[in-house]
Amino acid sequence: MKLFIAEKPSMARELAKCLPEPHQRGNGCIRTGGGIVTWAYGHVLQQAEPQDYDPKYKRWNADDLPIIPQKWKLLVSPASKDQFKVITDLIASPDVDTIVNAGDPDREGQLLIDEILDYVGNKKPVERILLNALDEKSIHESLDDLRSNGDFVHLKESALARSRADWLIGMNLSRAYTLAARRQGHRVVFPIGRVKTPTLALVVRRQRELDNFVPVTYYVVKADFLHKNGVIRAQWQPRDTQGGLDPEGRCVDEKTARSILERLQARPDGTIVENKKTKKKEAQRLPLSLSSLQVLAGKRYGYTPQQVLDTAQELYERKLTTYPRSDCEYLPVNQRKDVPRILQNIGALEAGKLAEWAAGADGKIRSRAWNDSKITAHHAIIPTTVACPFDKLTSMQQHIYYLVAQAYLAQFYPIHEYDQTRMVIEAADETFIAHGKTVTVPGWKVLYQSDKHDEEDEEKGTLPAVRKGDGVHYQNGQVDKKATKPPPRFTPSTLLAAMKEIYKYVKDESLKKKLKEVQGIGTEATRATIIQELIQRKFLTTEGKKKYLKPTDDAYLLVDSLPDEMLYPDETAVWEERLYQMSLGKDDLNHFLHDQLSFLDTLVTAARKVVMHLAGIKVCPVCGSAMVKRHGKYGDFYGCSNYPSCRHTEPVEGEKKRPDAKPSPYPCPRCHKGTFQKRTGPYGPFWVCSQEGCNTKCADVDGVPSLYAKH
Repeated sequence: MKLFIAEKPSMARELAKCLPEPHQRGNGCIRTGGGIVTWAYGHVLQQAEPQDYDPKYKRWNADDLPIIPQKWKLLVSPASKDQFKVITDLIASPDVDTIVNAGDPDREGQLLIDEILDYVGNKKPVERILLNALDEKSIHESLDDLRSNGDFVHLKESALARSRADWLIGMNLSRAYTLAARRQGHRVVFPIGRVKTPTLALVVRRQRELDNFVPVTYYVVKADFLHKNGVIRAQWQPRDTQGGLDPEGRCVDEKTARSILERLQARPDGTIVENKKTKKKEAQRLPLSLSSLQVLAGKRYGYTPQQVLDTAQELYERKLTTYPRSDCEYLPVNQRKDVPRILQNIGALEAGKLAEWAAGADGKIRSRAWNDSKITAHHAIIPTTVACPFDKLTSMQQHIYYLVAQAYLAQFYPIHEYDQTRMVIEAADETFIAHGKTVTVPGWKVLYQSDKHDEEDEEKGTLPAVRKGDGVHYQNGQVDKKATKPPPRFTPSTLLAAMKEIYKYVKDESLKKKLKEVQGIGTEATRATIIQELIQRKFLTTEGKKKYLKPTDDAYLLVDSLPDEMLYPDETAVWEERLYQMSLGKDDLNHFLHDQLSFLDTLVTAARKVVMHLAGIKVCPVCGSAMVKRHGKYGDFYGCSNYPSCRHTEPVEGEKKRPDAKPSPYPCPRCHKGTFQKRTGPYGPFWVCSQEGCNTKCADVDGVPSLYAKH
């Protein structure tokens, strides 16, 4: 008998429905005529904490770092203890002869079930089912296509490598830099991670660009030239030797710009010296992966990445769309047989323009999306063959389903075609350029006509028919005053897009081309969670309706303390590439972890020497550590955070100064400025130095400080 182990209960229920009768609900499982179906609750096994390896690690101590497990441990999650026993008992059952891994069709889903089997020492044969959708048709097809679980061992190793590398970096560097911060007076816990930290650094660098941004005013000259077939609007292109330009080639002198129009008025005749027309084609946009869906929904509806993921999961569990945590934007060719049914279902919906678009779709068109060579463990997110009860969905579910269906329908419209024209005019010894765009086949873009286009596209209109050498006559012109724009602030959705397109933000330009092929940093399932955690831990805040992200003081403190290897995505993106290669069997788990340990050792060493200062913070002139405001008996004062190694203090401006102490015959041997004064505490009398910030104390011996008692 087969034992199917699903990743979650909802998947188990749908799988059981597609197995032969009879169906009988048991304790933590469903018994069917085709086998037993049980389930996990995500990762029922979790990585052991440092203190689980050795109790001494419960106390954070810089001398213990780096902590490197000699043998990796997994612990049963307390919340999953009962269900884990059900799973292990079923695996050991003599009635079960074959196990089926029914985890999600990605590397985490592979590891989630495999680690259970490894933990219990399973020796029985294991098969793999890949469930990209939970509708009955898709499940039956997957049941007919069971694979050997051994075919996916490299996928498991990739997930295991990621998990262990994240543990090594997160556990050790979070402790190392948190302890360094506390030594210098900062009360903060730093959550450092190989993906989390460079993501935070992206926002910090962008905010500093905005803070330091100084707009540059420049002038754009536009002129209308009259041709026998119509008017041509062209823009002046200054020569490199033209005066009044900034280093970027922009005209920053208004007088220079206006002089161009004056010269055109004096010499209005010009000639077309170039008229180049190029036929262009734009293939259908690909169907949606999770990241592209999150970015699109963020721009159109203002949803956060986590909201989109949660909603896509809900649609998946209702069997209306396919597996949501997909990083793929392509479709397997064998799914073309479902096209008529899906188009028919969408055509029956009263939802925006979906029915209209479905009616205009041509199911015979085969876009570039149908490509088996691009398919990994899963494919793009698309509607299933299950009819959608659109009016019964929540507003957010309707919006997400609409986007998924819209992208799917685009595959059945023609390629978008247009003529692009570049026209060059010479007049008054100056050059003017006009761009034109004439759409010849609207194609799939009719589905996205309501989306905003950038200014450049809006300015590209249809130009009149001309020939090279034709004469034109200047009619009128204008000088537009413009200003350079600051870089846009990140929102959760645009930050997620940056994580996916991380090659744009690398420090080493030589890596850019290589990293363009990498699927970014993080995974489809974890990017939204990472951004959300940075907000919850108060390293990022959100502002306004668009939820613009802004770093907090703790974010600046952390980013300014870490080396570039942790701040820039270069190293992390290379790791992601290695993890991907490992999933293909082209890299090795042990080799990868060996390199991580070398990297870790370097960063832990750096943490011991780091100096953490916020902008504007007082610095101790003696040892260079941060000065921390403290409260004493006579008010507030600044004390060195390196106390007791450094006892330097400074008064707080505006605070009442400590009154002069009464004369005493017992001078303080430590600061040589104050004298010992007698005090009474809960345990009797004692002596303390009168000098502010010194606080040297000693016991009372017959009315004399102990330091002087023998005299």
